[in-house]
Amino acid sequence: MKVIAKARGLKISARKLRLSADLVRNARVIDAEYLLAATPKKGAAMVADALKSAVANAENNHNLRKSMLRVAEIRVDEGPAQERFRPRSRGMAHPILHRSSHLTVVVTDEAASEKKKAVKKQPVMKKEAK
Repeated sequence: MKVIAKARGLKISARKLRLSADLVRNARVIDAEYLLAATPKKGAAMVADALKSAVANAENNHNLRKSMLRVAEIRVDEGPAQERFRPRSRGMAHPILHRSSHLTVVVTDEAASEKKKAVKKQPVMKKEAK
């Protein structure tokens, strides 16, 4: 079963947040929590909070165990940017963009994902040329 948690309007650029999100993609939740706790990046704390929320949703709403959960999908999208202006020479003004991002974490139980891996399609046999 897929369980989703979203964190919107995070005050960090999507590019910087993706560094931490890429660390835990397709990892077990327990391993991902340890890895994020040891990562000294601002985005790692934000990803850890969203992951904690997804795990809490799975445990409380769907009666899933934390030890069986895996990060099925983690997506970082750009949010709205706040535009400010900095004065420059000769009376000009240059824009400064304060970027934000949206984070989506999807966790699933391992049993369902293993069943999907177990079902394999039969290879298609090519016709031999005569």
